[in-house]
Amino acid sequence: MDGHPELFRIEGLTARPAEATADILHGVDLSVAPGEVHAIMGPNGSEKSTLANTLLASPEYQVTGGRIWFKGDDITDWPTDVRAKSGMFLAFQYPQEIAGVSVIQFLRQALSARKGLDLSVLELRLSIMEWMKRLGMDPSFADRYLNEGFSGGEKKRNEILQMAVLEPDLAILDETDSGLDIDALRTVATGINEVRADRKELGVVLITHYQRLLDHVRPDRVHILVDGRIVESGGPELAHRLEREGYEAWRTEPR
Repeated sequence: MDGHPELFRIEGLTARPAEATADILHGVDLSVAPGEVHAIMGPNGSEKSTLANTLLASPEYQVTGGRIWFKGDDITDWPTDVRAKSGMFLAFQYPQEIAGVSVIQFLRQALSARKGLDLSVLELRLSIMEWMKRLGMDPSFADRYLNEGFSGGEKKRNEILQMAVLEPDLAILDETDSGLDIDALRTVATGINEVRADRKELGVVLITHYQRLLDHVRPDRVHILVDGRIVESGGPELAHRLEREGYEAWRTEPR
């Protein structure tokens, strides 16, 4: 594909909520090479989060057509845990609180499942301290229950910490900038860029509503998603055009 290796590809993807009868994703096509950042932008209700969750096989959605390829494998029918173990990662728009499970316990279990590394809590703590420092996280957060009592910015930094530790091949970041003030946004963006600097082959699908995150994490390609369809793709200049003009030019007539 265009002379470079393929990491991830979606072909004609259609999907609907598990209990619904009508599709809300309508033939989405996307191709990501190693090391590329692809931004998916769209107005509220454009099904950006639906796409993110469908790509990680959320049981809330049913694929009704098309295929998903990852590292050369057709993963359309793979369950979530197999996709994650193979190197796909999803950072949630609204990270869930998990009482009774500390951040470090969660990371230990996830890393064991992802890479088969049975690190002790102490070994893992030593390995993540540098990342916590880069992400502006107090080391005490490692022993707090996952996301419980965390601010919005702390939850998002914790998602980037997971991405750094688990070392995925493809990271899908679902509105990681949502609810962040400018300082928290800059910290999270710095974390994303540092992970990418450490892992040159990491592919990123960055789902966002606003241009501001793209000022810090520069995309190779920008795609506009409206009503479950990618209606235009282009370079970084497309995001600047959106900032100036809004989404009205790409909105479709009601179906």
